Amino acid sequence: MATHQYHDDPRNKDILININGTLYPREEAKISVFDSGFILGDGVWEGIRLHHGVLAFIEQHLKRLYDGAKALDMDIGLTKKQLLERIEDTCVANDMEDGVHIRLMVSRGLKATPYQDPRVTISPPTIVIIPEFKTPLEQGADDGVSLFTTHVRRGYPDVQDPKLNTHSKLNCIFACIQAAKANADEALMLDPHGFVATCNSTHFFIITGGEVWTSSGDFCLDGITRRNVINVCKSHDIPVFEKNFTLSDVYAADEAFITGTFAGLSAVKQVDGRVIGDGSRVMLKKLQQHYLDLIESETGALA
Repeated sequence: MATHQYHDDPRNKDILININGTLYPREEAKISVFDSGFILGDGVWEGIRLHHGVLAFIEQHLKRLYDGAKALDMDIGLTKKQLLERIEDTCVANDMEDGVHIRLMVSRGLKATPYQDPRVTISPPTIVIIPEFKTPLEQGADDGVSLFTTHVRRGYPDVQDPKLNTHSKLNCIFACIQAAKANADEALMLDPHGFVATCNSTHFFIITGGEVWTSSGDFCLDGITRRNVINVCKSHDIPVFEKNFTLSDVYAADEAFITGTFAGLSAVKQVDGRVIGDGSRVMLKKLQQHYLDLIESETGALA
């Protein structure tokens, strides 16, 4: 079971995609070959869920987007309020209310010539909003993703800061390819010291002795869902730790799971061929329910 498998929805053939404030049918949505994102992967992005007509955890997503743009010395050109209105207008134009995943992408803009120097950028940033009707495939009681530990490490922030959610994801793509070649769903990535860091497109947790462990966070993106799960544990008096741990700890864990905006919390069945736990997943089921309750509360569904 791949970590981003979803139900195919025929409505996505007719979606309208927002490019710099203008809506285009899917087949007509295009950007220039001189765009910084296409040429260099120079940009930032977010994945956002629309739930009951509300953009879940949108303040956290926009903060991360604007913080990343500032780190790249890139002016998005819109206030957070203006960008939020553009996202909401795009959803309204597509008659979307629920079960929607949105990819928000901001590149530095058009280049005068294919060259990396930001000073040859000749346009405002390119802002693309792609909303799709997309719901993850449900996991059965015996289902779970398989992970493979890749040789590709999450590096130091002075090489490429892993906390930035940028378009430049080649290290994660290398890791993903290696996992796929090993017939696994996703790659588990270590930090430069050999401790578990994260997965190539999701975040990783283990449960051991009634405690929830995730990486120190020094070598991974501060994922929105990751942070919400940590906060959920704290609010329900579940011991949770951001700490260094090794593959030996992973193999011996009682349970393991991954997190992401798209699918929430998903069980991990095996890592490097080792089956994790006995399959009961008692703690994970509690955390999944607590997380669903948090989403319902965040989007006003329980009001």
